[in-house]
Amino acid sequence: MKRVVILLMMTGVFTLGHLQSMAQTEEDSMIESQGDSTELVDGDSSTVEEAPIQEEVVEEVAVVEEDYVEEKPGFHQIVKEQFIAGGWEFMGIVLLCLILGLAVAIERIITLNLATTNTKKLLSQVEDALAAGGVEAAKDVCRNTQGPVASIFVQGLMRMSEGIEMVEKSIIAYGSVEMGKLEKGMTWISLFISLAPMLGFMGTVIGMIGAFDAIAEAGDVSPALVAGGIKVALLTTVGGLIVAVILQLFYNYLVSKIDSLVNSMEDASISLIDILVKHSASK
Repeated sequence: MKRVVILLMMTGVFTLGHLQSMAQTEEDSMIESQGDSTELVDGDSSTVEEAPIQEEVVEEVAVVEEDYVEEKPGFHQIVKEQFIAGGWEFMGIVLLCLILGLAVAIERIITLNLATTNTKKLLSQVEDALAAGGVEAAKDVCRNTQGPVASIFVQGLMRMSEGIEMVEKSIIAYGSVEMGKLEKGMTWISLFISLAPMLGFMGTVIGMIGAFDAIAEAGDVSPALVAGGIKVALLTTVGGLIVAVILQLFYNYLVSKIDSLVNSMEDASISLIDILVKHSASK
């Protein structure tokens, strides 16, 4: 009986201790969960507080970038502003020189490119025509071909009946005529190249005179007044020099193109004489 009572008492003690330990474990877990939730709330609140700050920083950076983009003008805008600052009286004349010079240069480029002839092909066709149909057939081939070389060939073939010596003289004389046609308009480009800087210098001199007049009227040498007047005066010189440089590039290209065509004319003329001599000897 006593053993039974003692067993019951020990079982009760163990059961009570186990229940107390389980209760303590639940309380600890509840406390930890509350602490975690508190930390989450604190973290969310800090995130919410940091979000407006980040948005403000992004907006400020965007505003700075927009201001930077707006403050950087384009190339055409800079040219327009400097053109207006230089004064329309002389800058307009300088611009007119550029427009006229470019118009003549472009027309010459198109004309010279159209005047370019494949001399080897033309000489081969002339030789075949002479062998097949004589001088008249060779004339037709040259008349149907565009360019100064073909025109010289026509003039030489027209003197074929008078002998090779007359053919040579005719080619030399008409070659000079064709050279004059190729160089047509080059004097105008050269004129605009010389005229644009001189107009710019004239605008500078007149601008300097105006600056000194302003100083005399003010009665005091103001650095801002002098610098502004000199800047405006020098803009016309810059404009004139830019126009001269641009037109000089076109002029040099055209000169080289004309030299190439002239050399081609001379070589082709010599080859034509050789073909005509061979044709005369074969009769």
